[in-house]
Amino acid sequence: MRTLSWLLGVVVAGALYLGFAAGASAQSVPGLVRVADPAPVQRVIPEYRLGSGDKVRVIVFGEEALSGEFFVGGSGKVSFPLIGDIPAAGGTVTEFQAAIAAKLSEGYLKEPRVSAEVLNYRPFYILGEVNRPGEYPYTNSLTVMNAVATAQGFTYRADTKKVYVKRANETKEQSYPLTSSTQVAPGDTIRIGERFF
Repeated sequence: MRTLSWLLGVVVAGALYLGFAAGASAQSVPGLVRVADPAPVQRVIPEYRLGSGDKVRVIVFGEEALSGEFFVGGSGKVSFPLIGDIPAAGGTVTEFQAAIAAKLSEGYLKEPRVSAEVLNYRPFYILGEVNRPGEYPYTNSLTVMNAVATAQGFTYRADTKKVYVKRANETKEQSYPLTSSTQVAPGDTIRIGERFF
């Protein structure tokens, strides 16, 4: 009986040792691969694409009459002097200025040099568990925490660990960790959920 108890003790001790060794150093046990914890999804903001409501400044070097500030209309186009409507919505600022240069070079100017920049971006929207949900002007490098501060902070029921973001022209929202580095893009709809505990 004493031998059986001793043998059982050795088996339990061996099992505990192997379990500890596997947890402490998975690389030291041949054939054992340790699975890493999944990393939280980080939001990556792609290059900005123009949309209705954006205000852009266009400078055609050496041509003051063609330079100015313009709005992207509801049709997604910008009415430009001399060359008419230029498609803008859905394209980047670089693509937009290239389109203007291409049109101007069609018999109007020789080798036009065009510069464009966004002056006013589309607003963002925030709803859910914030004190002042609504529409707010977008600023460069806006984060979710800045957006919440703009909406006068969280309510007492807010889930402060997760945020839901729906991009402009998309139908589904995506969940992201609510951190000071989670970015907001122009036209985003941000939703702060309610905690259940």
